[in-house]
Amino acid sequence: MRLLRESGRTREPTVFLRKAQAIGREVGRAIIERNHPGLSVGAQCRLLSIFRSSFWNEVQGESATNLDLMLLIDTQFPDTPFHGVRQMTQHLRNDGHPVNGRRIRRLMRLMSLMPICQKPNTGKPAKGHKTHPYLRCGLQVAQANQVRCADITHIPLRRGFLCLVAMMAWNGRKVSAWRISNTPEAAFCVGALNAAIHRFCPTAIMKTGRGSPFTFYASIDWLKRAGIRILTDGKGRCTDDVFIKRLWRSMKCEGVCLSARETGPQAKTGIGNRIIFHNPSRPHSSPGGTPPAVFLRRITAETQTDQQLQKAAWKTPETVRTAAGSSQLADVGLAGRA
Repeated sequence: MRLLRESGRTREPTVFLRKAQAIGREVGRAIIERNHPGLSVGAQCRLLSIFRSSFWNEVQGESATNLDLMLLIDTQFPDTPFHGVRQMTQHLRNDGHPVNGRRIRRLMRLMSLMPICQKPNTGKPAKGHKTHPYLRCGLQVAQANQVRCADITHIPLRRGFLCLVAMMAWNGRKVSAWRISNTPEAAFCVGALNAAIHRFCPTAIMKTGRGSPFTFYASIDWLKRAGIRILTDGKGRCTDDVFIKRLWRSMKCEGVCLSARETGPQAKTGIGNRIIFHNPSRPHSSPGGTPPAVFLRRITAETQTDQQLQKAAWKTPETVRTAAGSSQLADVGLAGRA
């Protein structure tokens, strides 16, 4: 109201207000009159919602040195889009420009340049994401297919890439099933899990990643219906993924990266041949230098032998007499209570 009273002192109160409401801030700075007979510069700035300091202080442009640096950054950034402030500063220093990180950071922000890199908190779970308990504490994996792990990786082609999922046994490192797809959806993960269950006995625990194909409702529901418990990483247990990650390293370094595949069927054939070589032929250091298939057959035979020995020991006369005596003592105790 005070501004309106100030503007009402002039003989044209409504003309200036109508102009102020119809124009923008940049145009408003240009129409401010320093020698207005009725309104001061401060009153005009308040009516136009403009800071008075922005009217008196003229905007200073970048210096010639900064413009040269911005040109160098703009020339280098398309070749190395992963260069952040530190790497870009080091690159300019190597070229003989004495710059510091704060200047490069300000210039890159002014140019709206953001390096292509992994942002923090990428593994932060979404709202509603269920966290499963860590079942590995105190668990001794001694049986075949007692615990399986699953993960997804990318298989490069000459033009594009494919997604590969594999189910691997922790004890022995044998690949139970695998599937390949051109989209990272949950359908081919469920297909690989279904193949692993039908080809081999259902596992007791399944270790999966936290990606969307494994946390999707279809994957979780299939595991629950099969009676498989889900294991997720606990705090400080990121090393549990080294088994499946080692499989990816061996597969890519020894097979995939040696020859680029043209199409998906060619990649599928090459991966299938690699899995056939991995399970029965490739020696591993963890199972004592034996291939995974041989190690799992040995464990299965030892387990069956132990079970047979336990059954035979239970059927011995001494065991039968001990069990009979225990049952008679129990009957006497029940009779005395009665």
